[in-house]
Parts: sequence; structure tokens; C-alpha cells
Amino acid sequence: MAAVVGTRAWPRPAVLALETAVVSACYFAAGRLGLLRRLSVDEAVVSPLWPPSGVALAFLFLLGWRAVPGIALGALFILMSLTTLGPTVLGTVFGNVAAPLCAYLLLRRVGFRTDLGRLRDGVALVFLGALTSMLISASVGVVMLALTTELPREDFWAVWLAWWVGDAMGVVIVTPLLFLVFRTRRFPLRNRQRWAEAAGMTALAAVVLPLAAYNVFNLLFLVYPVLIWTALRFQFAGSLLCALAASVVTTSAAIQGAGSFQDLTDVQIMVKLQAFNGSVGLTALLLSAVISAQINTRRSVERACRELVQVLDNLTLAQPRRPGGPAADEDR
Repeated sequence: MAAVVGTRAWPRPAVLALETAVVSACYFAAGRLGLLRRLSVDEAVVSPLWPPSGVALAFLFLLGWRAVPGIALGALFILMSLTTLGPTVLGTVFGNVAAPLCAYLLLRRVGFRTDLGRLRDGVALVFLGALTSMLISASVGVVMLALTTELPREDFWAVWLAWWVGDAMGVVIVTPLLFLVFRTRRFPLRNRQRWAEAAGMTALAAVVLPLAAYNVFNLLFLVYPVLIWTALRFQFAGSLLCALAASVVTTSAAIQGAGSFQDLTDVQIMVKLQAFNGSVGLTALLLSAVISAQINTRRSVERACRELVQVLDNLTLAQPRRPGGPAADEDR
């Protein structure tokens, strides 16, 4: 019997159809969540944090090219829930598929690892997966809006910036969280002390985040100490969840025109909100990547030291005794 090693058979049509349905359903659900907190400028509807871009990239790393049909269907269903089928919808679907696919190809090209255990993986995800690749979806979407709707020329770049940052933050925040979910087999908190610390962090965030977002004195900077603490203690799981919560709370304040977003125009609100979301997301991901890389380096050094000690012990035990040593003296 001949066996082929290192190859993966293409799934049967029923399995492929099921995968497509799951990907499209997850993409659509993420899109509906993103639209719960959205901003509008004339004919443009923009989500400050667009989770489907992160969902699409995560599924591309999980399933490869088999995820593309599901991403396209999910994007089509989201847009059809907002408007009728037309050139704008088709062009936007193309951009929403091409952007995560470009991110997937670029990250694979540079040897990206989904465990994010190296600083270079975090940097690659930010600059290649998010900031560079999401230029495609933002550019295609806003150009289609400008060609087919009454989008004012003076609002073009503000809408483009908000679209780009929203898609990029979906990759920066949602994709690493899904990577953690895909590879987690047990709860990371294995003792009561860690659970107590996580509960304390949650309680502090529940107080600080609304205070920072809804206060008229512009206290958004208070988010960063909480973000740094969660990154130091819980790495990606803590810092990205904190960044996601901060983005949701601040977006709610911006939509209501509360706190430091009072008396601002729609464009000013959009730019200010996206600047905050972008800085929080990038800080969370890159800081966690640095801390995780240091922890992995320390563990590697400790493991190497233990192996070296074991080798030295084995060499000592295997070393033959000298003829004139203690054992020879006892025989006399």
C-alpha cells in the first residue's frame, strides 16, 4: 500500500460547503456586531472597528484558500442588508475579499507564526496585515462611494481614513484573539490568585473606561495604565480584550456626542475616534508582542540551562574513577 506523506486532500464538496457556510455566518455575525456602533457622513457608513476583516484573516490562516468563498458571501450578505445590489456593492465585496487575502499572502511570505511568540510576528501583523493590506478595502470602498453617491469631495479623505483605520483595527484586535481561541485547549488561569487578579482588572476597567470616555475633561489617556497592566500580566488575552472594551465604550460615547466628543462635527468625531482606536490597538498588540517575546526568551534560556545541567550530571556519572582514587584506597 502506497502512502503519500505531507499532502492534504481537498475536502469533499459537502465539507467544503459546510466550511463556506461557517465562514460566511461568522463573517456576517461579526459585521452585524460592527454595525451596531457605526458613524455616518452623508452617504458613507463607517464602523470604527470592523471585526470582519480580522475574522477573514484568521479563517484564511485556519483554512487557507478554502475560506475565500465564505468571506465573499459574508461580505455580500452584510452589504445587501444595508443597500440593494449594484456596482458599489460588488466593488466593496471585491475590496473586502482582496484586502485580507493580500494580508494572508504577505504574512505567509515573511514567515508569520500565529502564536505571535516573536516580536517580528506582531510587527508583521500590524504593518503588513493591517496598515498595508487594508489600504485595498478602504481605497476601493471609498472610491466606489465617491463614484456612485453624493460623497462631498472635502469629506473624501476623512471617510477614507476612518474606513482604513476601522479595517486595520479589526485585524489588530480581532485576529490575535481568534488565534488564541483556535489554539487554546485549556483556561490560561489555573489558580485562584490569577482569577482574583483578572477579576480586579475587570472591575478597574469597568470603572476607568466609562470615566475616560464620557468625561468632558478629555481623560482618554487614563485607558493606557490599565492597558499596560493587562499586557504585563496577561499578555495578548488581557491587553486585546482591554483594547476592544475601550474601543466599544469610546465609540458609544462618540456616537452619543458625549464627553470630549461634544460640539464636534461628524468628520471631527470620526477622525478623533479613529486616532484613539488606532493608538490603543497598536499599543496593545505591540506591547504584548514585546512581553511575550521576552517571556519566551526567558523560558528558552531556562530550558537550555536545565538541559546543560542534566548533560553535566550524566557526564559526571559516566566518568570512570581514577586508579588512585578513593575506591582504590578502600581496597588497600
